[in-house]
Amino acid sequence: MNEIFEAIKRAAIEINEAIMYDDTGYSEEHNATGDAQLKLDIKSDIFVENEFKKVTSIKEIVSEEKEHKTSVHAEGKYLVGYDPLDGSSLLDVDQSVGSIFGIYENDYSGKNLLASAYVVYGPRLELVIATDKVRMYRLNRKNEFYFYKDIKLNQKGKLNAPGSTQMCWPAHHKKMIDDIFKDGYRLRYSGGMVLDLHHILLKGGGLFSYPSTSDLPKGKLRLIFEVLPYAFIFEKAGGQAIDGKKRLLDIEPSHAHDTSPCFFGSNDEIKRVLKTYA
Repeated sequence: MNEIFEAIKRAAIEINEAIMYDDTGYSEEHNATGDAQLKLDIKSDIFVENEFKKVTSIKEIVSEEKEHKTSVHAEGKYLVGYDPLDGSSLLDVDQSVGSIFGIYENDYSGKNLLASAYVVYGPRLELVIATDKVRMYRLNRKNEFYFYKDIKLNQKGKLNAPGSTQMCWPAHHKKMIDDIFKDGYRLRYSGGMVLDLHHILLKGGGLFSYPSTSDLPKGKLRLIFEVLPYAFIFEKAGGQAIDGKKRLLDIEPSHAHDTSPCFFGSNDEIKRVLKTYA
């Protein structure tokens, strides 16, 4: 497992350098779900894949940027699902973006998710790894990641990050979001999943929501690369992650690019979601 984390660190440093100095424009390619790919999406995917190919314990990988799974080492034990550059469309306005990784065994289901990690490319390069607990690392001047702190959520947070197109929200969801703001929660929404969830985790709690909507009834965010890895992180940090009614880690994707509605938060906020969606 540590070899995989070291590979993630190496890829993160390469991606960070590309973000700082390379072309942030669009390519002529599209990913498996039809999104136009930035040149950095493609380059970041190559960096991650090349680093993972060096790790003999990895049996298979699947990327948000590719339609099919890729075999790596037949004798390997682990499966890795990843989004090499989440929120990449925010790069042209110089916002923070990230990478997300889920490390699985046997198959890509929540019950077989063993560890998660994500990277934030911002003013600082930060890495969060969840195993038995959630640990945060920062990159120093020597290009080495050093342990910074453990991350733990409070019982109740102060932040609200409501995603998706508001005009497509169901009425009960809109009322819940409005009521949360009436109770004094502060809006934090960048349009980037990694940045907003990192914000909630570091500030001790709150709610990130991407519900089922009229235009996307199964949600937009992808289970294997985004939703399940963060569900693991939030649970290990003392919070919860649900699809509105049930635990996200109980979901078994039927396809590499399956999506799901999702709510991540500290316990009080998730109780509120469960009451709303009961």
